[in-house]
Amino acid sequence: MKSIRLLAVAATLALLSPVLGGKAHADSARVIKFGYILAPESQLGAGATAFAKVLEAQTQGRYKVEQHPNAALGGEVEMMKGIQLGSVDLAFITGAPLPTFVPEVGVLNVPFIFRDAAHAHAVLDGPIGADYLKRFEAESIVALAWGENGNRHLTNSRRPVATPDDVKGLKLRTPQSDVIMNGFKALGADASQLPFPQLFEALKAGQFDGQENPIATIQASKFDQVQKHLTLTAHVYDPALIVMSPDLWDEASEEDRKAFLAAAKAGAAASRAFAAEAEEKGVAALEQAGMQVVRTVDRAAFAKQVQPAMAGYEAKFGADTIARIQAAR
Repeated sequence: MKSIRLLAVAATLALLSPVLGGKAHADSARVIKFGYILAPESQLGAGATAFAKVLEAQTQGRYKVEQHPNAALGGEVEMMKGIQLGSVDLAFITGAPLPTFVPEVGVLNVPFIFRDAAHAHAVLDGPIGADYLKRFEAESIVALAWGENGNRHLTNSRRPVATPDDVKGLKLRTPQSDVIMNGFKALGADASQLPFPQLFEALKAGQFDGQENPIATIQASKFDQVQKHLTLTAHVYDPALIVMSPDLWDEASEEDRKAFLAAAKAGAAASRAFAAEAEEKGVAALEQAGMQVVRTVDRAAFAKQVQPAMAGYEAKFGADTIARIQAAR
């Protein structure tokens, strides 16, 4: 009788072992923090969500992604420093602050260097983009894939902007990018930098007349509530970069590293798709929300006005590098 009871217990444990094993596996999942500065309903949020889905599927749940949107882990420079220190596992960082860590990447912020998003994708997905990804290694940052923040457009609360002269005298917030700030100074704007998490309240308080960001960011951040005019300048294409702590990378197996890279590619593609849809549909939505939109501008006239800054860009990044990017197909 005793042996029968032991056999019954053994059989029950055998039946339960997949369930118990699954629960133990779930309980032992490595929870990783993924930070970004925008709302979950944004291009960065779309990328983070796609990343999480692919990573968790490809690692059979060994990793669980915990998203921290709305700058919950700090501004972008803070998050990048957290990546270096290992206090932040993953982050989706827009293009403007990247030169703080790898100065050469600042060439991507040069106004009007890209013809359109397709041109930017060709550069970032080719040898130039691959080379810039590798350069982050020396700064204790694992750069996984180029995603997208989007084409940056100008908004302000004072007047419609249809020509370069309309920019003169506007007090504009720019991101933490000397390249973008100097471009607007060449247009005659009173331009200065401010971290993104402080921007909405600064616009609301009248600290700045205007700012510039992609359509998806303008929507996600509700800038239509504090800005009246939108001009589709597309003066800068802004990439976004999925970065990872070297501590997390080093502890991952070769198989899991492949999963991280696959997840990053999926996240990058999702951010690009979201940004493209916002470009297509978001302008009308902002107009319906009350913004006055200048849809067509003479980009050549704006580019000509920025030309005095080009000598500084060529000295900083190399005329050959700028020409190579401009010529890419």
